[in-house]
Amino acid sequence: MAKYDYDFVVIGGGPAGRRAAIQASKLGKSVAVVDDQKLIGGVSVHTGTLPSKTIRESVMSVTGWRDQHFKSRQHRNGIKLMQDSINSRLSTTLGDEVEVIDSQLARNNVAILKGKAKFCGTHKLAIQQNFQGKKTIFSVTAEKFLIAVGTKPFRPKSIPFNGTTVIDSDSVAANLPMPKSITVVGGGVIGLEYATIFSTLEIPVTVVEARERILEFIDRDIIANFVQQLSDRGINLRLGRTIDRISLNKQGHPTIILDDGRQVQSEMLLFTAGRVGAVDSLGLEKVGIACDSRGRLEVDRQSLQTSQPHIYAAGDIIGFPALASTSMEQGRQAACHAFGAPIQNSGNSFPLGIYAIPEIASIGLSEEEARAKGFQVEIGIARFQETSRGHILGNCKGMLKCIFDLHARTLLGVHIVGEGATELIHIGQAVINLNGGIDYLSDNVFNFPTLAEAYKVAALDAYNRMPKPRLRA
Repeated sequence: MAKYDYDFVVIGGGPAGRRAAIQASKLGKSVAVVDDQKLIGGVSVHTGTLPSKTIRESVMSVTGWRDQHFKSRQHRNGIKLMQDSINSRLSTTLGDEVEVIDSQLARNNVAILKGKAKFCGTHKLAIQQNFQGKKTIFSVTAEKFLIAVGTKPFRPKSIPFNGTTVIDSDSVAANLPMPKSITVVGGGVIGLEYATIFSTLEIPVTVVEARERILEFIDRDIIANFVQQLSDRGINLRLGRTIDRISLNKQGHPTIILDDGRQVQSEMLLFTAGRVGAVDSLGLEKVGIACDSRGRLEVDRQSLQTSQPHIYAAGDIIGFPALASTSMEQGRQAACHAFGAPIQNSGNSFPLGIYAIPEIASIGLSEEEARAKGFQVEIGIARFQETSRGHILGNCKGMLKCIFDLHARTLLGVHIVGEGATELIHIGQAVINLNGGIDYLSDNVFNFPTLAEAYKVAALDAYNRMPKPRLRA
């Protein structure tokens, strides 16, 4: 039997990579993580999930957003103070997260190999390190590999990026700008998260999106509520529009000419229309693995194996849903499959969370999906204004929607828009995955006053329109 330096080598220290590494170590395997960042954590920690969510929380704090219903919000007369507060919180949060990750990997005896990884054989990686201007290369071998390198912003040549007035999401994460106005190109998750953050700072925002509908994978009623909230705040949505060209004036401020001839002018342009896999230097051709036009890898969704059975891939690099939470689970499942361990909960529904302002969360089937699959459904709606907690918080614009199977009475899907949605969704997750339904939610006692009561309100909303259960003899 061939001898290798490690049983399992993970390329990338983000959510998928580190969860896979720890899982493989717990299975008694020798494991290493190869990461080319100065600090461990991957895109999730340094330019993606944590920075954007930390910025969001900081902005809501310094602007008094959560108290807007009861008092006037702070004005933008202390921009420098606001930036300092946001950057300080960001630095502290990311530093703490890196310490936690380092500790977790160390406790599980996972080796961290710093440098850029490149396949140079079927079971062999070359790792290039740059230290004080000096390059060194060494190699490691492994029985099995996981590619979890994540993605980077898509930067088409037609966009005049300059790092100051025309930027991508990595630039925002590094140092939140405070322009007088901004155009966000891309109405996906990242674009809408940042668009609502800037709007909360009372910066005029225009969103340009080529599709006719934003967030097409989210239930239509939730998106309608979300779009109405954006409209109420003055966010201008230009849907179904593409960019013809972009010009910069003497100050570098962009003017976007759309395909219908209309112009959008602003002080800054944030381009968030897509991401690409960070695979260009991995040497995939050496192991016979191909990627698509956006650098994503195709895998068997059950095993997470690539076209090479001993090489797995997980996380953003394999495409939708490209969330930190699902990436972690994919990494765990890949490690389990690689070493013959049973995979638990692989059939369960996973929640989606979008940290816009307000938040959006979803699990299970949307109403459209349920009907398309042949279910006869009943819908229960609860608006946050129907809960006492909503009034206490001044948070009355949100809503919760439950999809029930009309005959089996089970819960098929939950969809929420409003503050706290990404926390509330886990109640629905538990009920769906435990095959519960309307009778549990309508009979259950929730703490009062809480936003969680919305589940009971939604269940009771649907209850009177559903056939009554047969009484037991």
